[in-house]
Amino acid sequence: MTVLAEIASNKAIILPIFSWFLAQFIKFATYLIQHRKVDFTKFVASGGMPSSHTAISICLATVLGIHYGFNSGYFAIATVLAFIVMADATGVRRAAGKQAEVLNKLIYFSKEIKVEKELKVLLGHTPIQVILGAVLGVLVAVLFA
Repeated sequence: MTVLAEIASNKAIILPIFSWFLAQFIKFATYLIQHRKVDFTKFVASGGMPSSHTAISICLATVLGIHYGFNSGYFAIATVLAFIVMADATGVRRAAGKQAEVLNKLIYFSKEIKVEKELKVLLGHTPIQVILGAVLGVLVAVLFA
């Protein structure tokens, strides 16, 4: 079996990527329905419902748990990393987004500060966006692993 064929058949790679794509597709479809406008940047944008970062990391942990056991070191490593991803999404990245929002307002009202474009505000996730990303990741792993 070639290396590419091995990678293509590795569910610990394919299913998390599929869960990420599915989360991004949900964001794209939701935007399309709400705004009646196509925005392909939703396929790569961060933030929004559900969290694709959470979906990919939880899907990986679940796939590894299913294949190697939920008491395996593989599952433990993936789970700890998934928790780091989720904490970062709701903590640090969300705080950075809120700070960007405040800075954008300061820049707008300032005559001294000039920037080329506004800072990106939607960096992190609300807890519900992370929870639904986790649910999506588990569902993909359980249904297809």
